[in-house]
Amino acid sequence: MRIVPGRAERIPSEQRSATVTGEAWFDPVLPATDATTITTVFFAPGARTYWHHHEHGQILQVLAGRGLICTDGERPQVIRAGDTVWVPPGERHWHGAAADSFMTHTAISLGTTHWAEEVGEDA
Repeated sequence: MRIVPGRAERIPSEQRSATVTGEAWFDPVLPATDATTITTVFFAPGARTYWHHHEHGQILQVLAGRGLICTDGERPQVIRAGDTVWVPPGERHWHGAAADSFMTHTAISLGTTHWAEEVGEDA
């Protein structure tokens, strides 16, 4: 058993740009442990991840604000504070803040994350 007090100690929040469009801050809660990572992410309005998928799936717990999530080939869906999203293994998707709202979520990523290209404006 391991108790993690809110976030990983001595690891600074990281502003990411290689896999995110717009401004997003990643705050590690649990560094990679048994191929699982837990990260709280703050997305500024309009910021979103690139397309990606997870080896064993992903759980998103929306903590604040309003955002969007989109599976490849489908229309984006609105997600809000209090929502929990299950993304199955291998499902290509993106997620981020709505254009007029910030969003904060905790992402529990299972297995390796495979990053792809930036999301086009038509998505």
